[in-house]
Amino acid sequence: MKLDYNRIDPELREGATEELALRVDRAGLNALREALAAAPSAVAEPPVITRRHEVEAEGGKTTVFLYRKSDRPDQPCLLWFHGGGYILGDADDNRAKQLAYDLDITVASVDYRLAPEHPFPAGLEDAWNTLLWLHGEGDRLGINPDCLAIGGTSAGAGLAAGLALKARDAQGPRLKLQLLLYPMIDNLHATESGQIDNHPVWNQATSFAAWEMYLGGEPGEAASCYAAAARADDLSRLPPAHICVGTEDLFYDEDVDYARRLNAAGVPCELAVFPGLYHAGDVFHPQAGVSQRLMASVKLALAQALGVAGN
Repeated sequence: MKLDYNRIDPELREGATEELALRVDRAGLNALREALAAAPSAVAEPPVITRRHEVEAEGGKTTVFLYRKSDRPDQPCLLWFHGGGYILGDADDNRAKQLAYDLDITVASVDYRLAPEHPFPAGLEDAWNTLLWLHGEGDRLGINPDCLAIGGTSAGAGLAAGLALKARDAQGPRLKLQLLLYPMIDNLHATESGQIDNHPVWNQATSFAAWEMYLGGEPGEAASCYAAAARADDLSRLPPAHICVGTEDLFYDEDVDYARRLNAAGVPCELAVFPGLYHAGDVFHPQAGVSQRLMASVKLALAQALGVAGN
């Protein structure tokens, strides 16, 4: 199946071609990482206070950046995971900084371990250890340990969804919200949108290659729900969710279905669908109307969950 590029929002259409899709394989992964790290940001970086911490656990140390606008005490906190298909990216994340600045909250951005060097469950272990650290050391860090949310974009949102399941099952800290921006949660892509093979940025072949590296070759149906949240049989007793996805995203159908299943399981889930938006199109065109609407929905959901005023 092929995507009709005329369906893409006109403000996002420039540069949105099949050639924009990332080419992912093990041999070229390091070169791709270097190229993406060297690419300039599309938006100005907000003036946040940044503090680096090393969270120690049995598996080693995890670097966590705390971003905040002010040093006011007892701040609500968002535990944040960057995108990148579980194989790319780092915690120096501009969206995390922007949310910290706009909402005057602490955002803890995690430099979790990446596949294929560190396949699942390494990244989830880093996420879990950081959550426990924030909850246990909240007072020292100027964070309200009883006002925690988790979230991320793409693979980072998938990691947050898996962490929500683990926190429920392990009776971990209670969470105010799971904030999932076009989450990468389904390793099978057995949906109509998942069968389209020419999406810009993140297409079917790219996604399957990333999943194979993250899961270490684990067969599809056997994947842990903590790795691919769509594999979970039971979605009850999870924290409230806010899910954003575009209609022209590879993940569209699976994300919409996950929202439906959360609501059916009694978990309040707000679903925001953005016509004409392809995967990460808001990153490439942050000033477009659809990108601004997405960020407005994200900030409003987070502000209401954490009890703060949004800008």
